[in-house]
Amino acid sequence: MIEAKKLKKSYSDKIVLDIPSLKIKKSQIISICGPSGAGKTTLLSILGTLMEADNQKETSLKIMNKDVTRMPQNYLAKFRNINLGFIFQFHELLNEFNVIENIIIPGLIANKDKNFLFKRATEILKILGIVDLKFSNPKNISGGEKQRVAVARSLINNPSIIFADEPSGNLDAKNADELHKLFFKLRDEFGQTFLIVTHNEKLSKISDKILKLVDGKIQTR
Repeated sequence: MIEAKKLKKSYSDKIVLDIPSLKIKKSQIISICGPSGAGKTTLLSILGTLMEADNQKETSLKIMNKDVTRMPQNYLAKFRNINLGFIFQFHELLNEFNVIENIIIPGLIANKDKNFLFKRATEILKILGIVDLKFSNPKNISGGEKQRVAVARSLINNPSIIFADEPSGNLDAKNADELHKLFFKLRDEFGQTFLIVTHNEKLSKISDKILKLVDGKIQTR
């Protein structure tokens, strides 16, 4: 699903990430752990094509057997929109739109039919247990509900890989546990791969694989 070689990221003379090689299989839930400043979000951003690694001759990043480091930017943007989903710690919902309108935005960017998107978004909201909120404004729903809306948005284009940066960082223990269970349910039902930056020990312990970063270098177990 993901195969990376010679990923390095540096700022001035400081190397913040140095990954000789990395392989991630389909339908795995991967926890990316480590202390603050270890390079977790940098790694997630590079693997999610939101940030470029240093330009080196040996560098490659293959996602679904396509080397995204060689893609033109316009093609990469389309590839990312269709195949990758993103969940952020602070939801990043737009209060100018209601819940279902927030969810379908990536689908509209992909030029999909609006009626189809509304139907799919409604189906996803049913799975997430919040279909009754589809016409609510994000500012009027709880933090746990907002995060479920963010999950729904990440799923609207049926991506193969979901990238999540501290998705339960602002949730209480109960809502965090529910969100984590939801990830496994989605993985089992739809076969998606999840890469999750997290400090949550309970999530990391039940993940299929842990990538632990220390000073920009990765340790696997």
